[in-house]
Amino acid sequence: MTEVPEIVADLRHHLALHTELLGWVERESQALRQPDGKSPFDVYQARKEALPRLEESLTRLRRHREAWMAMPPDQRAAFPEVRNLLRQNQDLILRLIVLDRENEQWLLRRGLVPPKHLPPVNRQRPHYVADLYRRQSGGTPSADAGQGAPG
Repeated sequence: MTEVPEIVADLRHHLALHTELLGWVERESQALRQPDGKSPFDVYQARKEALPRLEESLTRLRRHREAWMAMPPDQRAAFPEVRNLLRQNQDLILRLIVLDRENEQWLLRRGLVPPKHLPPVNRQRPHYVADLYRRQSGGTPSADAGQGAPG
C-alpha cells in the first residue's frame, strides 16, 4: 500500500510542475499582449518538454488515488495536508486552463494558429447543447401550448 508521505511528496511535485507551467503560460500571455503579438517559441518548447513529466506525475497520482480511496474516511481525515495539496493543484489547473484559453484567443485573433488546430465553432457557443435539446424537443413551450393533439 502507498504510504501517505509518498502521496504528499508526489502531490508537492505535481504542484511544482503546475506552478512551472503556469509561469510559462503567464509569460506567453504577456508576450501575446505586446504590440508585435508573437507567441515565444521557448514557451512551446517548455510545454513540449513538460508533457512527459506531467504524464508521469499523473500516472503516479492515479496509483496513489486508488490507495487513498481504499483508506477508511476517518484515517484519510487524519491527513489534512493531502486535501490541501489536492485543492491547490485543482486551483492551479483551473488557472492554467483559463489563462491558456485566453492565450488561444489571442493567437486566433492574430492568425497564429494553423487551421487544423482551430477549435470547433460550437465551443464558442456556451448554450449550444441547451439550444439543441430545445430544438429537438419541438421548440419553445409557448409555441407548443396552442397546438392540440395530433389527429
